[in-house]
Amino acid sequence: MTKRETADLAIKELEKLYPDIKCSLEYEEPYQLLFATRLSAQCTDARVNIVTKTLFKKYPTLESFADADIEELEQAVKPCGFYHVKARDLKKCASQLINDFNGEVPSTMEKLLTLSGIGRKTANLILGDVFGKPSVVTDTHCIRITGRLGLTENKEPAKVEKDLKKILPPDISGKFCHQTVQFGRDICRARSPKCEKCTLNYFCCYYSKNK
Repeated sequence: MTKRETADLAIKELEKLYPDIKCSLEYEEPYQLLFATRLSAQCTDARVNIVTKTLFKKYPTLESFADADIEELEQAVKPCGFYHVKARDLKKCASQLINDFNGEVPSTMEKLLTLSGIGRKTANLILGDVFGKPSVVTDTHCIRITGRLGLTENKEPAKVEKDLKKILPPDISGKFCHQTVQFGRDICRARSPKCEKCTLNYFCCYYSKNK
């Protein structure tokens, strides 16, 4: 079976499981998703949602983030971990959006990557969820699951992204990545995956080797 054929089966099975999947981070404005994703590094989406519920009320505009007292902002994001660098990135990113992009989140990978603290993973999420463009968000769940399925031999996010772009239809690639996140939480866990209950096990390389 080719990688593309395996990808097609994975797409079909994950669509059955999660037909209405969407990003688990809560936001109203595009920049809020940008900031929430920055906070999610080494932190759960559930915790980020708790933090941003208060954070976005305390700082309701880009201007309020840009003008924020850095120590107060650090305390506001502290539950997400790495709060010194995350607070600095949010403040600087807000200023960049105001000064360089007229207060709007840019819609290209190249421009998104100029923002403080924003890497390809976050940029892809914005491109897909905000602008509806083809995207491949290679978070830890996506990397683990696509590796176990045999869709990639790589572990490095940028290389996995490149591999998946070759075999995933562009119009569903973003949704597929969201589906792998939930699937990773529910079934294909890093430790003790529920292989016997998995509806993808009939074509999974990991299951075939370990059953």
